[in-house]
Amino acid sequence: MWAIAINPTSGHGKGIAVGERVVRYFSDHAFEYQVFSGRSAGELRSSLESFLDSQPCEGVISVGGDGLAHLILQLTVPRNIPFAVMPAGTGNDIVRTLGWSLDDIDSYLERVTSEEPQPIDLGNVDSEWFAAILSTGFDSVVNERANSLGWPKGPQRYNVAIALELPKFKPLQYEISLDNQTITTEAMLIAIGNGRSYGGGMYICPQAQMHDGLFDIMILEPVSKVEFLKVFPKVYSGSHITHPKVKTFRSKRVSLVADAIAYADGERIGPAPISAECVSDAGLTWAL
Repeated sequence: MWAIAINPTSGHGKGIAVGERVVRYFSDHAFEYQVFSGRSAGELRSSLESFLDSQPCEGVISVGGDGLAHLILQLTVPRNIPFAVMPAGTGNDIVRTLGWSLDDIDSYLERVTSEEPQPIDLGNVDSEWFAAILSTGFDSVVNERANSLGWPKGPQRYNVAIALELPKFKPLQYEISLDNQTITTEAMLIAIGNGRSYGGGMYICPQAQMHDGLFDIMILEPVSKVEFLKVFPKVYSGSHITHPKVKTFRSKRVSLVADAIAYADGERIGPAPISAECVSDAGLTWAL
């Protein structure tokens, strides 16, 4: 039996459209499945959790954005149940992390239903699993502001939040503990990558791999607002890491102490201090 979890509100209706495609694929190929949705994330989580505890499950298909995928990780990883993530959200960075096309859903489903899943590394921050990026600094400030805005809807909220927050943002003081060193520095942004991208294709940790047992850590030291606006577009290609104010490290464990908020896979983790570990082979999925 497969579980198909659908967020119908994700991606401005994309969740419904992709969900219908996934359900049709499973029906056409005579796979046993059960669909889970809900009026809230809590409702979906409760019903899916009861299902996973009551019978064997071949895998959970997440049809939504990174938020739903993040929720699915919390349920599947402790139970050693495979998960797959369909691109039906706004950012779809976990799909990018796994190497899949954002368009070719049928090929993805064929692979999921015909081949054995493989283990991948996952991050764990204060007992919460994440697949792609854990971050703090300016991006978290923008997330906090965007989440408080009633208008506009969708990705434009983040553009408005950037415009509101950048003029008054000041670098934060961090103490960063890695496997073999402790760094005390001011920084505008810190990203801890199990995967490579966040924010809908920003390759903030472009060299991160999901099979090396290590996080890639990117630290952006203080730069002027004008320089920040010059560097920012380079994140979409990953070329920002050559900037002299960008420092990169690799470490299995990372601890941060700061007066700052952290987000993982776009979901709010909470205020620092935080501690994270890259856990080898923690998740089972289908990756390219």
